[in-house]
Amino acid sequence: MSITTPRGFVASGLAAGIKASGALDLALVATEDGTAVPTAATFTSNLAAAAPVQVSRAHMAANGGRAAALVVSSGNANAATGDRGRSDAQHMCELAAAGLEVPVEQVLVCSTGLIGVPLPMGPVGTGIPKLVAARSGSAEAAERAATGILTTDSGRKEVLIESSAFSVAGMAKGAGMLAPDMATMLAFLTTDAAVEPGPLADLLRIAVADSFNSMSVDGCTSTNDTVVLMASGRAGPADPNAVADVVTEACSTLAGQMAADAEGASKIFQVRVTGARSDGEAHQAARKVADSLLVKCSINGEDPYWGRVASELGSAGVEFEMDRLAIAYGSVAVCRGGVGVDHDASAVASHMAGSLVDIHCQLGLADGNGVVMGVELGYGYIDENRTTS
Repeated sequence: MSITTPRGFVASGLAAGIKASGALDLALVATEDGTAVPTAATFTSNLAAAAPVQVSRAHMAANGGRAAALVVSSGNANAATGDRGRSDAQHMCELAAAGLEVPVEQVLVCSTGLIGVPLPMGPVGTGIPKLVAARSGSAEAAERAATGILTTDSGRKEVLIESSAFSVAGMAKGAGMLAPDMATMLAFLTTDAAVEPGPLADLLRIAVADSFNSMSVDGCTSTNDTVVLMASGRAGPADPNAVADVVTEACSTLAGQMAADAEGASKIFQVRVTGARSDGEAHQAARKVADSLLVKCSINGEDPYWGRVASELGSAGVEFEMDRLAIAYGSVAVCRGGVGVDHDASAVASHMAGSLVDIHCQLGLADGNGVVMGVELGYGYIDENRTTS
């Protein structure tokens, strides 16, 4: 399971000294021969976008959808750092580009960590040349890269899916501020399928919409969210639809790993809304329930308080008729026609005690469907976030 398993990619990771702990804090993913390959990227919707997001957006606009590398720092977000932050992010690209001997606009940059603190460019400046020199296609190098992007994560988040024609691999970080339009997250994917920049961008948008954009931990949208997909083409031409399916599966797997590692959480729940007027309205309604602090507390307390779910659906801003509503926990209906019904309470209690809780909301209006994954609100989340972290 390695970001370098798809043919044509190398990686590296090292401890530059950004993190006081001495943990790995720089990572690189690059093409094996320095060739710019079709690349797609999606970024945070937060208008307070961090300097690396601004620089990477500019590079994607200038490079024609082709990049040769991405360089990542962890332990400092380089967000809310003004002109200095943008200059520092650009300098990270320049250092990597110089070592790889590629144009600077073919290098993307990401950072993650604390907001509002200038990036310590001393260790970064000496670390990136070493990072570039250490690049390799080995599993060990890929493991170091996947470790070098982590912050509050409990461990690496990786995925590898190999089809008969091509492979897709990914690595990610994220354990908090996981909310609409991605999360406090970075995700990097490689494939050896040959897909041109336009179709690659389209399929990444689809994959992100069905995975990272369908996950919520705390309703907070980060300043640094980025997903990058690079396609070396070494496996030859591939059906973009087939690639889209595999990339979506890879992104969904990484999203699930993020939710399972959410700060202080021990339970994941998924809200499935069916019978909405449209898929868009179903997704909007499901997100309203998944974001609800009251619902999250109920999941933590293993309390099937369906009234909280109904209340959130009714205020989700979508078409809704209470008399048509049905709600089930697992396979057990607790509400039909907008009112509570007799049910097997022990079966519901058993379901609520599990690590994955399913809440199915049938609106009874049309055939729109949507699913959003969330996590409980537990004491550990407050402990982690009651001070700067």
